[in-house]
Amino acid sequence: MSNVQKVTDVILIGAGVMSATLGSLLKELAPEWEIKVFEKLATPAEESSNVWNNAGTGHAALCELNYTPEKSDGSIDISKAIKVNEQFQISRQFWSYLVKSNLIRNPHEFIMPIPHMSLVEGEKNVTFLKNRFKALSGISLFQGMEYTEDPEKLKEWLPLVMDGRTSTEPIAATKIDSGTDVNFGALTEMLLDHLQKQNVEINYKHSVKDIKRASDGTWEVKVKNLDSGKTESHFAKFIFIGGGGGSLPLLQKTGIPESKRIGGFPVSGLFLVCNNQEVVEQHHAKVYGKAKVGAPPMSVPHLDTRYIDNKKSLLFGPFAGFSPKFLKTGSNLDLVGSVKPNNVLTMLAAGAKEMALTKYLIEQVMLSHEKRMEELREFIPNAKSDEWNVVVAGQRVQVIKDTESGKGTLQFGTEVVSASDGSVAALLGASPGASTAVHVMLEVLERCFPEQMFTWQSKIKEMIPSYGVSLVDHPELFHEIHESTAATLGLSDKQPVYSLNN
Repeated sequence: MSNVQKVTDVILIGAGVMSATLGSLLKELAPEWEIKVFEKLATPAEESSNVWNNAGTGHAALCELNYTPEKSDGSIDISKAIKVNEQFQISRQFWSYLVKSNLIRNPHEFIMPIPHMSLVEGEKNVTFLKNRFKALSGISLFQGMEYTEDPEKLKEWLPLVMDGRTSTEPIAATKIDSGTDVNFGALTEMLLDHLQKQNVEINYKHSVKDIKRASDGTWEVKVKNLDSGKTESHFAKFIFIGGGGGSLPLLQKTGIPESKRIGGFPVSGLFLVCNNQEVVEQHHAKVYGKAKVGAPPMSVPHLDTRYIDNKKSLLFGPFAGFSPKFLKTGSNLDLVGSVKPNNVLTMLAAGAKEMALTKYLIEQVMLSHEKRMEELREFIPNAKSDEWNVVVAGQRVQVIKDTESGKGTLQFGTEVVSASDGSVAALLGASPGASTAVHVMLEVLERCFPEQMFTWQSKIKEMIPSYGVSLVDHPELFHEIHESTAATLGLSDKQPVYSLNN
């Protein structure tokens, strides 16, 4: 084993959207810092950031009903919807800054305008959707949202969904035209291309084997070059672990106190994808329904228009599944290997609590193609089995930790874990994930570089004009930012929308 020593300012582990975003922010804020990226696969964005491995919804809570739960008195809690929307606006502003500064080009290659809709059936659900619409429509972030129960209007909005529908149950939908479809894989590649031009060293086929504290306080990262078989030691003042499902085992290797009593619960997903382009062309929206009673939040069914490889596609899902792997390219021993003396009780408590979820996931795994088609037919009554194929989506690892609500609580969000001295940070969890990448990476900077944040403030404000300001409390600022980012990203008619093929 050759042991070459290399010291650098920042090491980013994983070549997904999170590392690419953090690297891009740091290159603007501290251009003189040396940054290295290590990715064990041969190309970027192959796991959670890959276009086929996530829903591509620019999560702004425009249509996702699980962000607006109903309270016991029947009123709607919109606090999470506001938070998620504001976080997505931060991403839009940063992407616009990169486009305006010519650091990335052709935004239509990663973001496209697409209406976001919510669709429900049954009297109780219709009442819920109407109340949700009333609660959101007075807020600037959700301006332009429409609501209808009128079958003729629904046929106009959703021809494919309404065609052949025989149910007599009441049905309702909301629609907002300012939604987006985001190809996070394409975005990640653009950001990493930009970083390479800024002399960031990106190493593919380099697998991180160990992370430990060196005697001088820096971190030693042992990296195996998968082509040559050699292992090298790299030293850095700051490490970010952005390896998707692979982040937890690497975080555990650091031994920081914050890495204790945290476990991971892997969940895989499947989508149905339409292979008949004539059917694809009849639908133009992302349509989210309501999760079935007892189903976890990540199983909200949705019918999505996507732009993949310069082509319009139609996907339906997700169907949850279970695999002990933490990454699609991971090992069947990942889950067992993540159980440590310090988290075994947390994991066991979660196992006992989440029996219903485990049962649900096993049932989902066992579904036949025809059973999946039956679920699709709740959205598209005339769907034909031979026109839809299964695609295996990304692997997610939900965080399990001890919280105020008890030991071994399963978390369904995105979570940053960082050392008290700010020298290492890791990103764990899943949705809304990539959509809020810029917000989450700013949180990493605030936690890990508190001293520098003071001098970085004005540059951050230049990149993200609403930084530190609540957009919901400043509707004029929101409108100004929303219009300017829409124009820069080619999402509005203020400037010609780019064609898909130029």
